[in-house]
Amino acid sequence: MHPSATPGAGSRPVLGAATFLVTVALLGCADENSQAGEGPAGQDSATSTAADFGHELGPRVRVNQLGYLPDGPKRATLVTEEHEPVSWQLRDDDGELAAEGTSSPEGFDPSAGLTVHTIDFTEHTDSGSGYTLSAEGEPSYPFDIAEDLYSSLRHDALNVYYTQRSGIAIEPIEVDGVLHRQEYERPAGHLSEFLPPDAEPPDADAPNRGDLQVPCLPVERFEWNGAQQRASADVYGGPNAWRCPEGYALDVTGGWYDAGDQGKYVVNSGISVWQLLSTYERSRNAETTVDQALNDETLLIPERGNGVPDILDEVRWNLEWMLTMQVPADTWMTIDGVEINAGGMAHHKMHDIAWTGTDTLPHEDPMPRYLHRPSTAATLNLAAAAAHGARIYEQHDAAFAEALLQAAESAWDAAVAHSDIYRSTDTADPDAGGGPYNDHEFTDEFYWAAAQLYLSTGSEVYEDAVLRSEHHVGGAEDQVFGTPAFDWQNTAAAARLDLATVESDLVDREAVVESVIQAAEGYSRIQTDQPFGHPYGPQDYDWGSNHMVLNNAAVIATAFDLTGETRYRDAGIEAIDYVLGRNAINNSYVSGYGTHSSENMHSRWYAADHERLPPFPAGKLAGGANSTLDDPTAQEDLDGCPPQFCYVDAPDSWSTNETTINWNAALAWHASWLDDMGRAEPSNDP
Repeated sequence: MHPSATPGAGSRPVLGAATFLVTVALLGCADENSQAGEGPAGQDSATSTAADFGHELGPRVRVNQLGYLPDGPKRATLVTEEHEPVSWQLRDDDGELAAEGTSSPEGFDPSAGLTVHTIDFTEHTDSGSGYTLSAEGEPSYPFDIAEDLYSSLRHDALNVYYTQRSGIAIEPIEVDGVLHRQEYERPAGHLSEFLPPDAEPPDADAPNRGDLQVPCLPVERFEWNGAQQRASADVYGGPNAWRCPEGYALDVTGGWYDAGDQGKYVVNSGISVWQLLSTYERSRNAETTVDQALNDETLLIPERGNGVPDILDEVRWNLEWMLTMQVPADTWMTIDGVEINAGGMAHHKMHDIAWTGTDTLPHEDPMPRYLHRPSTAATLNLAAAAAHGARIYEQHDAAFAEALLQAAESAWDAAVAHSDIYRSTDTADPDAGGGPYNDHEFTDEFYWAAAQLYLSTGSEVYEDAVLRSEHHVGGAEDQVFGTPAFDWQNTAAAARLDLATVESDLVDREAVVESVIQAAEGYSRIQTDQPFGHPYGPQDYDWGSNHMVLNNAAVIATAFDLTGETRYRDAGIEAIDYVLGRNAINNSYVSGYGTHSSENMHSRWYAADHERLPPFPAGKLAGGANSTLDDPTAQEDLDGCPPQFCYVDAPDSWSTNETTINWNAALAWHASWLDDMGRAEPSNDP
């Protein structure tokens, strides 16, 4: 399938374990300098080399290419055939020897297909720039050691959201007389009246059909652009499966574009809003934080200077859009062949009728856009996000906080009344123009929404719902911290983290806190077993593996916030190394950070090989290694790849190289925590 007609990574569910088999013949890779990794038990090295997968691997010493905190762990991974320790040297930017020692052999790492050693230079605590780490005569990429190492990443990871906004002209931001980000200037996208498929745009130079008064997906197939388009009857199980009232339409302008496409999805918005609000909430609740780091005038957005923390201004842009996706009270719809009062529910998503073409800025999008059917999952995402927002915005805008709470409680009631309405009845995902975000298990969303409503209201009704949930501590499904600790499809851990960190009178809060600490212990054990230092170790890497690394790390980081124990602090700090370059392919997955970073990510409207489009802004997180190889480019280039090699920095590899709002939320949370670890005084062990 052509890339322009394919879904984006952020628009697809994790489909389960890949069929990739770990074999000695495929896993023993060599780098470009013929440094082969040996197979287990001294077996011969592989005949294939890392170069076969198209990666520019650079030095065999893999480091965090941004750098290290002075009082944090400092480890690197050396790719080598040697079985005995080898010497290493740390040199400053003048080439002077700063530290030296010997490596620790780790043996064969099946996730990387390489034989590796660990280099530990934690004892060197002097700050400086331009350090290099050498072993076997080969220096690493340069890096810094500094307390403020993560200050810019903290804000860049958040600044990307302004460039993702829909329904507003993106303009340069003036700070102290200087215009910033002029390269991202563009007209507002999707800010016009809806036009039927057979209507001609009034202005050929502005074909956008917009998000004003968007109707439901038509029941029957229709023609657009010379082709028959799939309709509600195709997606939702027949002509009687979903019908909206005649003339029904909603103004759904605003919000964030989800990923490399131009769709907007309530489900993925929910987890993104939660993690960004939690980033701010943590800065107010945790003991180890940098004062004012997330206050007003910290981001490059139009609202800076209004007296409200900029991160809350940015999140509000999307929260307000989520409210527009809520079905008005007393609206009757036919769903699954039954007429119901759908008031309070949330439409699952809205997007183009077909996949937006590449090289298309949002205001150039010519396709009709439609609402999709309400779902229980979307409704609970709205309930959770709005309830969370209600307690955060109360001190800044009481009226908005009240509107959020009313929307949240209305959504909760609607979800309770309609607890089994799925996104789609077709498991083959027939959607064109947008990803499915299918989810047929809602007990975790009920737990998450109940937790947010309880924490914001203190109501016994919601506390009872929390305590009765099978996902609560002691429940039938209380092991909520899985391979990814949480993501858009698995939200029970999000509830558990907030129940542990936000003050409340929950009767068993101590048990909740202990469950988070035990989960952190589990992820720390996984991290210890990974020679590249990341708390993620499945046999096959999943779609969006980088954000799973960071979300697992967030649990470890939260354990530090709860206990003050240095070992959790160190583990949480080390986890970012993998994302910033200490990995099998020596690539920083954050645009603009590191000597060799992802820069050709998949997007319909950022530059890759299209010179007229703006570049990817610094601070965007690429999805990362994905063993399932779900796009033709990955399938052609990466067949037989060890998990860490299953990535290609190419614009048409959407399954490994897209960016999404929820993945960047994970980066923003962790970068904020890391900046606090660097610049704030750490708590002492209890």
